[in-house]
Formats: sequence, structure tokens, C-alpha cells
Amino acid sequence: MAAGAAEVGQALSRALSSLQGPDCGRAARLRALEAIRAEVQERPLPAAVVQEVFGAQLVRPLTRCLAGDAAERCRELALQLLRHGLSHGDRPGEALPVLLPALAQRLCPPQGFEPCEELRLGLLQLLGLLLQRCGAAVAPYLSDVVRILQATLLDHYAEVRRESCRCAVACAQAVPEHFHMQSESLINPLMQTISHQHYRVRVDVIQATGAVIQFGNGKSVDDVLSHLAQRLFDEIPKVRQAVTTVIGEWLLHLRDRYSYFHKLIPLLLGSFTDEIPENMTLAWTYWEKIGLQWEKENEEDLKDKMDFSVSPSHYPKGVTRPGLGCRELVSRNLSKILPGLCHDITDWVENTRIKASQLLYTLLLHAEDHITQHMDLLLRTLYQACLDEESEVVRNCVKAAELIGTFVNPKVSLKLITSAFKKTPKPSCIMVLTAVIRGSPKEILQPHLTDLGNMLSQAGVCQRSEEVFYMEQLLCCVEGLIEVCQEDCKEICLQLLKVLVTVMATPNSQHLKEKAEETVCSLAEVQQLDSFLCLYKQHIIQLLEWVSVSHDSWTCYSPEILQLDVIANHSGPVIGEALDDFILILKTCLQPNKDPQMRLKLFTVLSQLLQKANETVNSQGLFPSYLETVIKDILAPNLQWHAGRTAAAIRTTAVSCLWALIHCETLSPEEILKVKDALMPQIIAAMDEDSKISRLMGCCIVGVFLKVCGRQFDEDQLTKTYPEVLKRLDDASRDVRLAAARTLTDWFKCVKDSDMKSVMKSNIEFLYQELLIHLDDQDQDTQNAVLDALKEGSILYPELLVREIEVVIHKHRTPVYCNQLLHHIQSAKEPVL
Repeated sequence: MAAGAAEVGQALSRALSSLQGPDCGRAARLRALEAIRAEVQERPLPAAVVQEVFGAQLVRPLTRCLAGDAAERCRELALQLLRHGLSHGDRPGEALPVLLPALAQRLCPPQGFEPCEELRLGLLQLLGLLLQRCGAAVAPYLSDVVRILQATLLDHYAEVRRESCRCAVACAQAVPEHFHMQSESLINPLMQTISHQHYRVRVDVIQATGAVIQFGNGKSVDDVLSHLAQRLFDEIPKVRQAVTTVIGEWLLHLRDRYSYFHKLIPLLLGSFTDEIPENMTLAWTYWEKIGLQWEKENEEDLKDKMDFSVSPSHYPKGVTRPGLGCRELVSRNLSKILPGLCHDITDWVENTRIKASQLLYTLLLHAEDHITQHMDLLLRTLYQACLDEESEVVRNCVKAAELIGTFVNPKVSLKLITSAFKKTPKPSCIMVLTAVIRGSPKEILQPHLTDLGNMLSQAGVCQRSEEVFYMEQLLCCVEGLIEVCQEDCKEICLQLLKVLVTVMATPNSQHLKEKAEETVCSLAEVQQLDSFLCLYKQHIIQLLEWVSVSHDSWTCYSPEILQLDVIANHSGPVIGEALDDFILILKTCLQPNKDPQMRLKLFTVLSQLLQKANETVNSQGLFPSYLETVIKDILAPNLQWHAGRTAAAIRTTAVSCLWALIHCETLSPEEILKVKDALMPQIIAAMDEDSKISRLMGCCIVGVFLKVCGRQFDEDQLTKTYPEVLKRLDDASRDVRLAAARTLTDWFKCVKDSDMKSVMKSNIEFLYQELLIHLDDQDQDTQNAVLDALKEGSILYPELLVREIEVVIHKHRTPVYCNQLLHHIQSAKEPVL
């Protein structure tokens, strides 16, 4: 073997002399290096021969060429030869005293800097080879290695940075006993590189950071945590995977890991919600190993829990319970983790809030009943986070709140939550309460139902706001109670019905009303009632008493008006069973001295009910016994004229209510006879209102009065009635003109059937004259109606009417109607054969 080394050395002597000659040019050096490569690299030589030749003859001249040759190709060949010698020699450590200072000189400014990127990469690969092959022998040169890495970790060439990271890992593994003294020097350049634009560089930096801290000074964990946490938001899955791996390894193997559990656990658990399944699985795998390892290390401390632990009777569906070690790790560190996490949930960066809210759920799932001691902080955070504009944050926080219901005794959780309702309750408070209810088991929640029902039905809670979002949350809370407690809701049925009525009374929200109506049906269903009307049947009296507590002081802004509207209309036929209370409310609130806007709203409610009286107020046939009160104490006072638009609107609705009573035949002829004299002046006045509806209804009501009570009308009443009706033939509305003409027909019938024909001849003559004028109305239907009235009136004084027709027939645009009328009178005179 010595002969072989001597032979190779002899062959290299000429090339080495050319390489080291003082006047050797670039071409000569290049030829010399090629010759050396031909002898050493291209021939199969035993490792011992390579080591002998390399160590004795080549390492120094090649290193000088690498460090100082001006020709890039020469440095490249020298680098290749050195790598070959280190790879194939059996004692590479002997080259360390020569090579490492040269590498430091070439890679560390300001002494020198290799301008070629590929050569800088090659030099670092050479350093990596030294670290791998020499191992602990590198220890005396550790400061040089670290100095090189400090510079190259910030190199402009991405591949150089990646190789520097691999060298850092190799260095940490090569000299772990000494590395901790120098490791902190690498943290700053690593952290400057961790956000590099190339994701492969970021991955390598994270892996290098893991090794540098694991084999180095553990105190550096604090310097890198924020950077690693930021990489959990990286858009590249492999980067997030690298963070998960590093944190998992630290939690398993870091010497000072017990001191950093509270800082490292959140980072690992944060990967449980990674969008890539492989990353989630990796995090769970590490976490299970960490939990089992901690169990073994603390077996004595956990002996009782391991021997006597009982699985909770109620646990979230579809969720696997973490192991004892994992649960204990979280529980014991929760007090240190929660404050920072709760701060992050309200961070201004959206992604941070989402990640923090996901982590909160995971932590609470592990903490189980240990949540109790942190309830104050948790609730304050959830109240704020549930108002977040990002829906995913809200969704995660609601899931976390459900875990409070699962693991925390309701006696504690509900007491704390309901105390927030004593102040001004926010929608988020109700949202959290709903989630706690949904997460609670039915049997544990049952003793607290009465308190919950009473609180929700308080005016300060269910009537606090008309904001749709607030009412939506209130409705969700009731839905949650019904869903969880089912038939147990019977004991708070009235309170829940009050809340649902309030929700349905929310103005300008039809979808909310429809949803609340569905919930009322659900409430009836869980009690096995036939329909929601059975609920109203059970509680209609209590509901009316509830809304009428302060009815004497209602204004147009009182929410009770809208609630009464809902109760009266939604209860359908059931309202007919509670007329005592209902009519009393109307009688009190519809007095002329009450708020006009409020009266207008209540009249609208009454009008809607009277339009379908047999299905509502008269469903039991009891309404007629209240008619006198309705007409004399409610309608009549509000038909009196008062100035103002609101007063006019009230009169219109009052007239509409009266017409509804008459039209649906709720008001019998006997009742009409009783009220005719009291109402007639107001009805006649209504025909002169600005409102078309008032004028139309007034004409119709007068017509009915004439039909029903015609024989009871005296001369004075008949004389005062027809001029007002006649005026309506000049009305701008076609409908009013038609109604007026039909009413005059009824007036003629009334006179015909009475004994006052002769007394009223002059009035009849005047009426003939006026009606003949209106035969020229532009509307054909109105012309026909006027013609019908004249035909009816012609029976009274036909000759008088003929004379009046002859006077005006030549003036008419359409004399055909006059001719029809004359023909009708003539036909009436002819005897019947």
C-alpha cells in the first residue's frame, strides 16, 4: 500500500510543482489540476492510498488554490478534488486545521468573499461533508463553523441558505456537548431567513432552528416562538408541516421542555385544524406520543387518576376523547396559555383571530371540568369574540361555548352568564348562553329551567332592543331550550311564549316572524299538543295580562302594542275566548285623550280582526254581547272630528271597523237600530273626509242604515241625509260616486215605504233635478247607477220626473239614458193585462 501511495505521489509531483510554481500561469495551473484529477479521482484507489496522498501532498496546495486562485475554474477543480479526498479518505479529520480556516476566510467577509454563487454553494457542501465525516473532531473549530454559517445563512443565493441550514443541523448533531455554547449566535440569522420568499428555504430554516435549539441552548426557544407561530399561517403546507414536526420533537426531546410546555403546546395544538389532513394527522400523532411520555414520566402523580378515572356521561358527539396525559398537560398549563390566547382572539389580524378561536375549542376540549376556574376570563372573551365580523371566529367560539355547557356545572356557568344580563345584555351574551344550553345534557339543565325562562321573559331582556340580530339570537336561545329540554319545557311554556311573541312583534322582519312561528309550533309539538293554538288556549289570559300591565300609559312607542297585535292575530279563534281582557284593553287605550299614533295602531289591529270576525273575536259567538261597548265607548268617541292628519287617519280606521262589523253581519239589525241615532251624525261627517276610504265607507254605512232602519227615519233625518250623499256624486273617486248613487236608491226606497212622500215632494223634485245632471257622468257604471236611482225614485212622482226630463233632455250629451228613463216611467203606468 505504501508502494501504491509512493507511486501515485511520484506521478503527482510534476503537477504539484507546476501548481505551486511562482510563475505558473492560469493555463498551467489548470493543466496541473486536470492532471491531479486524472491520477486521483479517475483511478480506483484504496481509501488508505487516497488518505495518504491527500493528507501528505494534496490538501495544502489544493486549499491554497481554493482560497486564493484568481481563476474560477481552478477553484472549482480544487474544490472537486478536496471533496473527493474527504469523501474517500479514511482520516478526513486531519484536513480540518488546513481547510476550516480557509473556508472561513473565503466565506466570511470582510477578509474575503467568494463571488461565484455555485462555488459558495460548493464550499458549504464541503463544510457539510467535513461536519458529517469528522463528527466530534470539529469541536476545536466550532467558532469558525458558526462564523461561516452566520454569514452564509444571509447569502443572496437561496441554495446557499438551504445548504447553510443543513450544515447547521450537521454541526449541532456533530458536537452536541459543545454546540450549546455557540448555538445562540445562529438564532438571529436563522430568524432573518425564516420568512424567505422561497418556501424550500423556509422549510430548511425551520428544521435547522429545531436542531439548533434541541442540541443547543434551550433558552433560545423564547426568541424563535413568535417566528414559528407566524409560519403556522404559511400558505405552503410543507412549511406548516415542518413547524409541526419541530414543535413535536421539542415537546418530546427538548431538555428544558417542562419549562416551555405552556409556550409549545398551543403551537402543536394549532395544527389540529390545519386544512391539510396529513398535517392534522402528524400533529395528533406527536400529541399522543407526548401525552403517553408525560404519563410515564409522572406515573406516580397520576396513579389515582389512571386507576379510578371515569369517562364523562355526556361528551360531544363524533369527538374522540384525548388521553389522560394530553388532558393533564393542557389542564396544568391552561392558566398560562389562556390570557395570551384570549388576547389573540381579539387581534386586529383576521387570520390570527381565526386560529386563536380554533385553538380555544381544542384547549377546552382537553381541559374538561378544569374550565370552571377560568370561566370569568373565558366568558369576557367569548362575549367580545361572538360579535366578530368574521363568521368563522364566531362559529369556533360558539363551539367552545358549547363545551362550557358540556363540562361545567350549570349552577356555576348559568350564574355567571345570567349576571351579565343584569347589565345591558348584548347579542353575544345570548349567543353564548344558547351555546351553553345546547352543550348541556337535558337532565342537568332541568333544575335551572324556571330561572332561565324567567330571565329570558324579563322586559329588560326580551324587549331590550328591536334590532333584528338581537332578536335572532333570542329566538335561537328559545330554540336551543326546546331542542335540549323537549317535554321539560312545559314548566316554562308561558315564559317561552312571551319571548316568541316579542320576537314575532319585531317590526320590518318578516323572515324572523316566520321563523318564530315555526318555533311556536315546535314548542307545541314537544308538549304533544295538537297545534300551536292549544298553546294560546292554555295561556291567552296570562298573555293578555302580561301585555296589559301598563296599558293605561301606553304610547305609540310601547312594544306592548306590537305584542298585542301578534297575540290577537296569531292566536286566531282563541282570542274569542278572552274578550273580557281584550275589549278592556281597547276601551282603555282608544279613548280620545290617549296618544293619537297609539290609537291608530290599535284601530288597525281591531280592523284586521273584524274583517274575519267569525274566525277571530266572534269565534265563540260571544262578541255580540260586547258590541255596545265597542260602538259607544270605542268607535263613536273616535269618529268625532279633530284637526290633524293622525286624527283623520283614526276616523278612517274607526269607520272601517264599523263597516267591517256591518259587512260581516256581526252587527244585527236590532243592534244597528240601537246605535243609528248615535252614529248617524259622525257617519254623515265621514262622507266629507279627505280620505277616500272614509267617504266610501260612509256612503256604504248610510245605505245600510237606510235599508235596515228606513221606517224609523223621520223627516228631519231624511232631509239632512240626502244632500250629503248627493255631494258624493261629484267625488273624484269613481267608487265613491257608485256608492253614493246606490245609497240614493236606498233613500228613495225608504221614502216610498214611509208616510212622508207628500211632505218631501220639494226635496224629491230637487233630487230629480240633480240626478238628471249626473246622468252625464263620464263613467258608464256611474251613469247606470244614477239611472237605477232615478228609476227607483220615479215611482214617487212620475209626472214630476217626466217634466224635469223634458226640460233637460235636449241638453244631455247622451239622451239615451233620458229616453230609457221615460220608457221605464211609461211602462210603469200601463195596466197589467
